[in-house]
Amino acid sequence: MLSASDAAKRAVHYVTEMTGKHAESVVGVERTDDGWRISVEVVESHRIPDSADILACYQAEIDGDGELVSYRRIRRYSRGRVERG
Repeated sequence: MLSASDAAKRAVHYVTEMTGKHAESVVGVERTDDGWRISVEVVESHRIPDSADILACYQAEIDGDGELVSYRRIRRYSRGRVERG
């Protein structure tokens, strides 16, 4: 089984490759029965000032061998927006 760190690196690679966008950070890691579920924050649109950038969170499912099983965008938001809840 892949380590969490290696799974996160693979998820960043796959999300960057699939979207063509710059990955900002890994914001979630969860072990699943078959591998890992990784959440990756991506800059979808650069704006000036930076606080107006449009970010998105993508979730990637990585199997135990490090292969991409699926990915999807789970939300999109402005960098300056405060998350509540």
